[in-house]
This record gives sequence, C-alpha cells and structure tokens, in this order.
Amino acid sequence: MSQSSEIVRGFALHLVVEDVDKSVSWYQAALGATVTRVLRMPGGAVATAELDVHGLAVALAAPVPGTKLATPSATGTSVAAYRLVVADADAAMRQAVAAGSTVSAEVHDAFWGVRTGEILDPSGHRWAFDQQLREVSVEEIEKRLAELVAGS
Repeated sequence: MSQSSEIVRGFALHLVVEDVDKSVSWYQAALGATVTRVLRMPGGAVATAELDVHGLAVALAAPVPGTKLATPSATGTSVAAYRLVVADADAAMRQAVAAGSTVSAEVHDAFWGVRTGEILDPSGHRWAFDQQLREVSVEEIEKRLAELVAGS
C-alpha cells in the first residue's frame, strides 16, 4: 500500500441525531459515555459532540440542511445495529431503559452464544448489548440459520 492510502487502525461512528445536547445526556446515562470534545458553531450551538463509549469513538451531530444526512427516526428506518460487548446484558438493558430508551428486542439467549437485547436511542439508532455465554461452532450456527430460513 502506498503511504497516502495506508489504513489507520481504529474505528469511529458519526451519528446524526435530532438534538445533540439531549443525545449527549442519553449516551452518558444509557451507555456510560464520556464527552471527549465539543465543537461549537459561531453562534454557540453544538456542531459536533465527540464521545468515548467504552473505547469506541462516537461523534454526534445534528442534521445539516442541504445534505442527505438524516436520523433513523426521520427516515423511518435504520440501516445498522451497533453492538456493544458487555459483562451483563440484562444490567446494560436496565440502565439504557432507565435513561429513556425504547426497547427494540428484549434480552434473550441467542443461538450464536450470546445473551443479547436491543434498544433505540432518542434518534432511532439501534444499540445492542451482547454478553458472551458460550462458544458456538460455525457449523452449529449455520444449522440453526438453515432451520430458521426453512421455517419462514
């Protein structure tokens, strides 16, 4: 790879949210996020709030007029679910619900070896909490997937 196209290790999310200040408060209460930097517009409004969510860099920004960036709530759909590996999925869900989350999927033991549940943040982004329960072979997961597809 040439120096100019070298891949830098790391990953960050940039999420469009309805209300940056409200979302920052939610991310702190629901996911234990810490604010690392806030960038303001000339008039003082928040342009972007940068957070650390258990080692994951997350930037929150309001929709920008004239662009196609929108929140899942505004479009009525979500194209991704962000999965956090946690020690206790039930406790993570309780914390998120107490912070005002909408439950999208109740906590349950999934056939791929995790205990998982899913919530929606105030702007409709999906967050899942995965607690590793056991190792499951690829063959077992594929068998269960085939059973699901055959049953639908």
